[in-house]
Amino acid sequence: MRFLIKKTPDRFLKSVNDEISSILSRNFDNLYPDYGFAEDADKLIMPVEIKEKENCFEIKAELPGVKKEDLDIDMEKSYITINARKEEEKEENTKTYKKSEFQYGEFSRTVYFSEDIDTENTKAKLEHGVLKIEAPKMAKENAKSKKLLVD
Repeated sequence: MRFLIKKTPDRFLKSVNDEISSILSRNFDNLYPDYGFAEDADKLIMPVEIKEKENCFEIKAELPGVKKEDLDIDMEKSYITINARKEEEKEENTKTYKKSEFQYGEFSRTVYFSEDIDTENTKAKLEHGVLKIEAPKMAKENAKSKKLLVD
């Protein structure tokens, strides 16, 4: 037995829109994997890896092309906020063509912890486009807020 399903214009347009969005998302994510298009396509995504060890938290953030002086890291007892700016311009001139590319963007990511961290002994290092932060765990009564400097 077959059934007829009546599609209203609203449902039809929504299904077409969802299908187009899915196709575009798949294709653009493959072309531009560093930028991961999201709902808010003008903001860049900062990939982060977080590991909880017995006595500390280890955070790795992927920041290709970001310089140490363009990083701003704020800490509180229960979270770290990483802010980064990227400005990159490339220009190529030959006899037959001129090519100019530029990338500007701001990244921001907040990492929350299950336990308070020792802001006084937290260390950060930027090497080869990867920011590594080691945040030791701390008793709650000793936690303070502080700005973190990158080596």
